Amino acid sequence: MARKTTKPRTTPCEPCKGTGEVPRTVRVGRRHRPVGQQVGICLNCLGAGEIPADH
Repeated sequence: MARKTTKPRTTPCEPCKGTGEVPRTVRVGRRHRPVGQQVGICLNCLGAGEIPADH
């Protein structure tokens, strides 16, 4: 009888809270004043929203 393979456990990413996206401030002008925010990819999990448990 073959062994069952289990998927590695994953935990939600802290910076993006499992969404894979984080807000980034948009700055414009000579004084780099903040104008608004846009969505950027989370660099901690690379947009997956979860990190492996062995990490």
